[in-house]
Amino acid sequence: MRQKRQSRFLYRITKIAAWFYAKVVFKRRIIRNEIKGKKGPFVIIANHQAALDFVNLIGASQRLMTFVVSDSFYNTLPVKGVMTKIKVIPKQQFQTTVTDLKRMKTAIDQGKILVIYPAGLMCADGVSTPIPDATYKFLKWLGTDVYMAKTCGTYFVSPKWSPFKRKGRTTLDIYKLFDKEELATMKEPEIKAIAEPALLFDAYREQENMLIKYKNGDNLEGLENVLYMCPHCKSEFKIRTQGNRIYCTECGYEQISDAYGFLKNEKGIGEEIRYVSDWSKMIYELEREKIEHGALNAISASTKIQMIDYERRKFVEVSSGRITLDNEKFMIFIDSPQESEPIEIPIATFASLPFKPGKYIELQKGPDIYRLMLDEGHLAAKIVNMVEIFYELNSKLARR
Repeated sequence: MRQKRQSRFLYRITKIAAWFYAKVVFKRRIIRNEIKGKKGPFVIIANHQAALDFVNLIGASQRLMTFVVSDSFYNTLPVKGVMTKIKVIPKQQFQTTVTDLKRMKTAIDQGKILVIYPAGLMCADGVSTPIPDATYKFLKWLGTDVYMAKTCGTYFVSPKWSPFKRKGRTTLDIYKLFDKEELATMKEPEIKAIAEPALLFDAYREQENMLIKYKNGDNLEGLENVLYMCPHCKSEFKIRTQGNRIYCTECGYEQISDAYGFLKNEKGIGEEIRYVSDWSKMIYELEREKIEHGALNAISASTKIQMIDYERRKFVEVSSGRITLDNEKFMIFIDSPQESEPIEIPIATFASLPFKPGKYIELQKGPDIYRLMLDEGHLAAKIVNMVEIFYELNSKLARR
């Protein structure tokens, strides 16, 4: 597949802007950079802690990189024209078309650097989202050297659940994971055994080793939209936050955060849970038990429905309606006389979903992307947990 050349001028401008952000906001420190001076084609796989992780990576090589991003991200940024000219590759999340594959393989065949984020999504609770097994088959198919770009700390600078940015140190470690020659002789389970541990992370356990303070790093406001279940009384949607406090209005359970992001139980009600990631995992496991025992089979929610206005490069409301989710599919019922049939979206390939805690989830069917602004925004995290559990149970893929 023939592609036009990347704009070196616009790429250079993008790299300068990214360098400034990496220096001022992420305060990036590079531990290793094994792609420095590296020639020829290769692929970089990277973990994904925050929305703008790419700004830490883009300056790691003097050469141009080709980034793979989601359709939603690509089509709703005001700089789409710039991304087009620097040859960013948009693709559906958790679904890869033949066209997507050709574009990525062409980048390698043309001797370029291809950058992918296999998890597809930034984490919401400090823990990496699932890595689809198709990733390892894809790496073998590309037939080139593979490098790992490991980012630490960007989750604490820009938590998905928080309205605030927090300045503090982040690190980037780039090292070779596979030579193309050894990759050619390996089977997919062998590739997974090496690549998956490199990609998976728990930001809170990493923080135990880094012990970096982040400005306003103890502010928990917004976290109730992720930690929606009380670990003591198990009530749902009774969790509230205020400053560095997170508490349950039902039973009085309360924890406070320190500047490192760790939690402490000072009231003595219930057990202390030091990591947000452990609290989130507890919720996930309880939801999984409900699903396995038939106590939670489906969920329904009223919603406003948004779609992309490609001229304005933003999501706009097109209707209202209702969604349902079971272990096989989403159904979108649109409140419109013109839409007599619901939209059915199978979830077999969905390892997770793009979402904004307390706000919305996103679904994609073919080229159509639906942003569902839930009337009860607190349901977003619960719906995402259910999608991940259904995927885990159906594919035997471990989330953590």
